[in-house]
Amino acid sequence: MSDSNAAPRTTRFRAYWELTKPGIAGFVMLTAGVAFYVASGGRAELLPVIHTLVGVVVATAGALALNQYIERKVDARMHRTRTRPLPSGRLRPVEALAFGLLLVTAGVVHLGVTVGWLAAGLTLASAVAYNFIYTPLKPRSYAATFAGAFPGAMPALIGWAAATGTISLGGMVLFAIAFLWQLPHVLALAWLLREDYRRAGFLLTPPDPEGSIIGRQMVLYSAILVPFSLVPTPLGLTGNIYLVGALLLGAVVTWWSVQALRDMSNPKVRKVFLGSLAYQPLLLGLMLLDTVRV
Repeated sequence: MSDSNAAPRTTRFRAYWELTKPGIAGFVMLTAGVAFYVASGGRAELLPVIHTLVGVVVATAGALALNQYIERKVDARMHRTRTRPLPSGRLRPVEALAFGLLLVTAGVVHLGVTVGWLAAGLTLASAVAYNFIYTPLKPRSYAATFAGAFPGAMPALIGWAAATGTISLGGMVLFAIAFLWQLPHVLALAWLLREDYRRAGFLLTPPDPEGSIIGRQMVLYSAILVPFSLVPTPLGLTGNIYLVGALLLGAVVTWWSVQALRDMSNPKVRKVFLGSLAYQPLLLGLMLLDTVRV
């Protein structure tokens, strides 16, 4: 193969890879995997876990690719997204559409055949909510922030369903933790990118030139997250190491949110964004470390 042929193929492969947003897809996969482990009482069998991880990451990658297809014109207007595969012209829209549909279908079918159709159905519902509820709401209503938190929290429920075949209290608690975590995280990001979002016409935050409303909401949701994050221990899912760690992590994010409320400068809000970004994997790590074995 000549170098002239290899270069375009490498470029196209990279473009398809970027469509899947591998960092986000990988994080979603991690969340589902931890939920599976916790739901199994620390006694998860390897093969079902692998099937869950594969199905979730493939379907998520497809949903993210479809989202870039749907938002290709908006992406072209934003500094942060104008170099993505579709606005930059590295892929045609029909290619992204076909690729996304293929991955979502493959991931959902794989989950259904290997770990159950409840987990598969939840995965499909997450992809639909993300692309056909959250995405259309973004230029219309601040409610998009809350709508987007539902598919964002769904991996916890998918992992639980894959392990148990049911949706029970423990799975709903993990879902609630993931849901609440996203709110201060997304609000902080929306404030930091407010000019870019305004250019795109997104309404992910209420009208708030000074940031005081957003700051209060970051404090509120960070504070509510703390007691919810502790519930897995009294439910018997995790031990005291998790309990103390979750309390400390939640207190830090809440304190940073309070500091940001006092001064909605980019450095203070960025601390909330980065702190919340670190919060979730650290909390998942504590869950893995201190899952109560049954």
